[in-house]
Amino acid sequence: MDLPLIEGVFPLALVLLLAAAIPAVFMALSSVLGPRRDNENKGLPYECGIPAPQVTGDARSRFNVKFYLTAMCFLVFDVEVVFLFPWAVWFQDKALFGAFVLCGFLGPLVFGWWYLLKRGGLEWD
Repeated sequence: MDLPLIEGVFPLALVLLLAAAIPAVFMALSSVLGPRRDNENKGLPYECGIPAPQVTGDARSRFNVKFYLTAMCFLVFDVEVVFLFPWAVWFQDKALFGAFVLCGFLGPLVFGWWYLLKRGGLEWD
């Protein structure tokens, strides 16, 4: 097999292996070494400090629309920021061109963040 191919694939394979192995090991250790304290409160629904209603099966409760707006903005900005890491590696040798491309990418991102703050998208009154 080609040695440069192995040198390029081995770090990725190692990271993927560790990303799968570490949670599996921690879950196995938790189930083996963790305490077993069963009581009636463990089976009750609980969400973010808000006690669950006594009536079960009601899926028509209303959420504030700010919750959805914040979640969507988080997803958009989080996904866009993830693209910064490959660009930092890709444009490592071409620093000036990479800086121009990065400014072209971050411009709409910063404008969107500014617009969100100006419109009050992160205020929870």
